[in-house]
Amino acid sequence: MILEIRKDGDPVLRQKAAPVAVIDDEMRQLAADMLETMYNAPGVGLAAPQVGVAVRLIVVDDGSGPHSLFNPRVVSRRGEVCEEEGCLSVPGMIGKVRRAAQVEVEAYDRSGRRILVRGDDLMSIILQHETDHLDGVLFIDKAESLRRAEKNQAEAEGE
Repeated sequence: MILEIRKDGDPVLRQKAAPVAVIDDEMRQLAADMLETMYNAPGVGLAAPQVGVAVRLIVVDDGSGPHSLFNPRVVSRRGEVCEEEGCLSVPGMIGKVRRAAQVEVEAYDRSGRRILVRGDDLMSIILQHETDHLDGVLFIDKAESLRRAEKNQAEAEGE
């Protein structure tokens, strides 16, 4: 089921999300609905607060396949990159954000098994962006510069 994506200004986006106590059928269904919503948007990551549920769950896909991560926690960071980001909850805006170039995230999968996900390049950015959502932080809070996405696209197309 496609869920409504909350936009900047919705108080749920600024809350610290609660840990997922039990990974049950309801939580697995939420993860599945979030993946469907993310792909439909289209996007590469989505956090539960973005669909109005203040729990620590993110879904991500950098093109190598989907991951549903319950109670994710960044446990290591290496290097630094500064790349442009956008967000489904802040439509029409992009900004340059400084983040770690590589991260390792500890989380639980859909079966409740503890896993370690390593993120390099795009996956590193996605993991950090989505885990920020779980603490009520939007990319616009960290951006070194912001601009309208439409203007940037028009410039890229030479208009």
